[in-house]
Amino acid sequence: MKKYLEVLKKVNLFKGIDESDLLSLLTCLSNRLSHYEKNETVFMSGETIDSFGIVLSGEVQIVQEDYYGNRSILAQIGVGHLFAESFAFAQIKELPVSVITTTESDLLFIDYRKLAHPCATACGFHSQLIQNMLHITAMKNIALTQKIEFMSKRTTREKLLAYLSAEAKKAKSNFFSIPFNRQELADYLSVDRSAMSAELSKLRNEGVLKYKKNQFELL
Repeated sequence: MKKYLEVLKKVNLFKGIDESDLLSLLTCLSNRLSHYEKNETVFMSGETIDSFGIVLSGEVQIVQEDYYGNRSILAQIGVGHLFAESFAFAQIKELPVSVITTTESDLLFIDYRKLAHPCATACGFHSQLIQNMLHITAMKNIALTQKIEFMSKRTTREKLLAYLSAEAKKAKSNFFSIPFNRQELADYLSVDRSAMSAELSKLRNEGVLKYKKNQFELL
C-alpha cells in the first residue's frame, strides 16, 4: 500500500487527513487492495455490494445495459476517484449498473459500514471522512446534472456540441482531450456511433472543430 501513498494523498475522501495517519486510517477502514486485468468486471449488475472502490491505477467505467443489450456509459472513473459509493451507502439490494475496467487496474475497496460508524477506538478520522464523502457525493450530483443537460438535447449534433463545449470549458482551452474513444463517446451520449461519426465529419467540414482520435479543437 505504501507505493500508492502519493495517490492516496490526492484522494478527496482523505482530504484534511495527515499523511502520517493515512495507513493507520486504511487499517481502521478494513481496506482491501485488488488487481484487475483490462475488461474485467469489478461489480456486476444485479449483485449486492457492501463496499465502494478507489482507483489507485488504471481506469474503470460505470455502464448500464438494457434488456436488449444496448450499452450506456454513465461515467468513466480515473486514478484517485471513487466509484459505487452511492450504491453501497444506499444499500441497494440489486446493483443497477456494472463496473468494468478499461485498462489493467489496481483498486482499493472500503467497507462503507466502517466509514459510516466510528470504530471501537473512536479515532478522530471519521467526522472528516464523512464530511469529505458528502462533498464528493454533491460534486457527483452536479456532474450528473450536467450529463442530463447533454442528454436533453434533441439531436446528435446538439449533444456533441454541448459535451465538447463543456470539456473545453473544463480544460480552460479550445484544445483538449476527452476520455472516450468513438464507441465509448456514442455510448456516453446514447447516440448511434455511425450517425455521431457522420455529424463529427460535418462539423469539421463546416469549420466548427478539428479532431484527431480523442483530441479536439473548437474553432
